[in-house]
Amino acid sequence: MFRNQLQKIVYKAGKSYQIDPKIPEQLIIRSFYTRGIMLIRGLLKLRKKVFLGKNVTILNKSNFILGKNVTIESYTILDGYAAQKIMLGDNAKIGSFSKLLSTSHFSKLGVGLKMGNNSAIGDYTHFGAPGGIEIGDDVIMGSYISFHSENHNFLDTTKLIREQGVTSKGIKLGNNIWVGAKVTFLDGCVVGNNSVVAAGAVVNGVYPDNSVIGGVPAKVIKTISQ
Repeated sequence: MFRNQLQKIVYKAGKSYQIDPKIPEQLIIRSFYTRGIMLIRGLLKLRKKVFLGKNVTILNKSNFILGKNVTIESYTILDGYAAQKIMLGDNAKIGSFSKLLSTSHFSKLGVGLKMGNNSAIGDYTHFGAPGGIEIGDDVIMGSYISFHSENHNFLDTTKLIREQGVTSKGIKLGNNIWVGAKVTFLDGCVVGNNSVVAAGAVVNGVYPDNSVIGGVPAKVIKTISQ
């Protein structure tokens, strides 16, 4: 019964995979129970159908636009003090122990985060979003990802670096991208659609669609042909 119900939920969420018949019924029941508790928590805290883990902190809730079936895992902190609305699309997921920092300093109100439909990111993610982060649809990402959407100015030798302010161009990821674990995205980088970012890469350039990129700094390793 639980297996059939879960399969219906999978299809309703727009996903086409079949549940492995070897998955134990006990694991499915546990998943239903956990998701149910998370949904109750989301309804009580946000008055929305959002799945919230334990000890989630959301600052400036009114500045969030949340799609259907958003999941925010345990011990995550989301800073909503940003110039633009923080947007999490349908079925978006943020892993446990992650942090969204929209505004890093009182000298500059940050831009914030936009995350598309069916996009998910693993545990221990750092969204440094003062310069803005845009993540498209169907982007799947591993754990320990970090985004840094601003740079410190340093060319004036008569001033301390910390006194020279920052510049920011923002970070943009297209649609249908797979990002491996421990990738670092730096300000100004753009990753095209239908791409793969290898684990551990430091991404600081502009990369075309259908690219496999990796390395420090990241370079195009391969083009994905149709």
